[in-house]
Amino acid sequence: MGPYQGPCFAFGGWWIFPLIMIVFCIFMMLVMRRRMPGGMCSPTGPPGPEIKSDSQPFAPTDSARDILDRRYALGEIGREEYEKKKADLSRP
Repeated sequence: MGPYQGPCFAFGGWWIFPLIMIVFCIFMMLVMRRRMPGGMCSPTGPPGPEIKSDSQPFAPTDSARDILDRRYALGEIGREEYEKKKADLSRP
């Protein structure tokens, strides 16, 4: 018997690699589908960027004073900066 004889190495043992490739491709498609619901092939198209509710805390109709008050209330700016900007806004 030669080195590649026997039931495990029929066809030289290379028949297993295409099978492994097919299983791997199916596995990767399942993983990607789970990670990206509504992917490229869905009827609605690819998912767009998510818009968080807190990404735009200010409405376009808010005045500069309203925005300043809200930023101070949220703690984004300190008291000194708030007072300075409020004085700047009250100037004619």
